[in-house]
Amino acid sequence: MTILDHEFKDISLLEAALTHSSLTKGRRQNKAQTDYERLEFLGDRVLGLAISDELFRRFDTADAGQLSRRYNAQVRRETLAEIAEEMGLDAFIRMADDLVANGGLENPAILEDVTEAVIAALYLDGGFSVARSFIKSRWWQRFEREDASQKDAKSALQEWLAKNGKILPVYTVVEETGPDHSPHFTVEVGAEGRAPSVGHGSSKRTAEQEAARKMLKDLQGD
Repeated sequence: MTILDHEFKDISLLEAALTHSSLTKGRRQNKAQTDYERLEFLGDRVLGLAISDELFRRFDTADAGQLSRRYNAQVRRETLAEIAEEMGLDAFIRMADDLVANGGLENPAILEDVTEAVIAALYLDGGFSVARSFIKSRWWQRFEREDASQKDAKSALQEWLAKNGKILPVYTVVEETGPDHSPHFTVEVGAEGRAPSVGHGSSKRTAEQEAARKMLKDLQGD
């Protein structure tokens, strides 16, 4: 399959990854080899390892709580379903006609399962490096977009204030709560002639970014 950038040695793995159990009910052969249910179990774990490894390396100053939040955002159902739609995987999924008629090809849970099953098929056919290469092609850009959005808020606020002849913003941590492994920060950003905007986050940086985004939104709405 071209969209996976991998030529399968065992095409039955890919066929199973794209087959819903509604087509295998009542068959005599081993059901586990003909639909995606077992594969999605394995694919979930392969994806989890690849994402965890990349997060650990990419965000080397993040604590366990921050890594967990980033991880959960990348492996949640909505993310996997969105990736399946971006790839056009729904066009290749095989399922019973009645399920198709009832919107099965747009069902986020099914799209999530198929994405995980495809990852497992890549892993079984080509090893972890092949599966990771696919995951990298679909997920790493999401990390980069997230980083860019985090970096842009404070810079954009500073640029707007400078452009409009205002004093540069001042950030103040007004509260820090929670245990060491899962802190919570509340930050205010103040700017000339404006009421402070407040941001919250698991790190000072995240809270500052949220506060900056809120103030920038208010300023641009004036």
